[in-house]
Amino acid sequence: MSFLHQLKQQARALQSEQGGQQQGLEANMAATEAACKIVWNYFTELPRQLNVIEPAAVQLGLDRKSLWPAMKQTDFRFDARKKRLRDQEVFDYLALGWRLAPREGEPLRGQVSVNFPPDLERVQRRLHAGHVVHERQEQRHPESNALLAIVFEYEMAARASVMVTPDHDNLVLRFRLGCVGGMEIVNTSVPVAQLNGALLDELARLIVGEPSRFL
Repeated sequence: MSFLHQLKQQARALQSEQGGQQQGLEANMAATEAACKIVWNYFTELPRQLNVIEPAAVQLGLDRKSLWPAMKQTDFRFDARKKRLRDQEVFDYLALGWRLAPREGEPLRGQVSVNFPPDLERVQRRLHAGHVVHERQEQRHPESNALLAIVFEYEMAARASVMVTPDHDNLVLRFRLGCVGGMEIVNTSVPVAQLNGALLDELARLIVGEPSRFL
């Protein structure tokens, strides 16, 4: 067997392997897109119902001393975007967003003061999770200029969201929950084979504050 013939065999074997890999990626893409379409159908319908119901939000607050008044979840909206992946149009993300507003009246103004790093980090995480409009001020000693505390003045209103990002190659949907069931960000992944209406029902239960097995 000539060396050229050996090279031809190696090339054919490599092309066959690459073809199998390509078929596998295409199959994964199709399965992930099917799961995304389930989410798309569910998220298209869910806001219509929740905007009528306006479910109550869980008790909110940046710390235990400064709890917010009774809040409602309202103005639910759904958005989805696409992208190109290996010359095919696929879902880039699917997102559900809504406001957390006072059950009655306009948003009140609040203030919280922190002077220890753990408290500061916790308050900042909650402000970030809920996209809370706020201002930050430093309180310093009038003579030594030493930092005494950091004061956050904020509006008692927030935003919540569910962002679903598909990983087409690995057959996974990544869920990012912001201010859902509390002022925090939670990330979880769901294999596309497990994505179905029952699982999304559990997510809906979590959103409206009912017992849920989503997380």
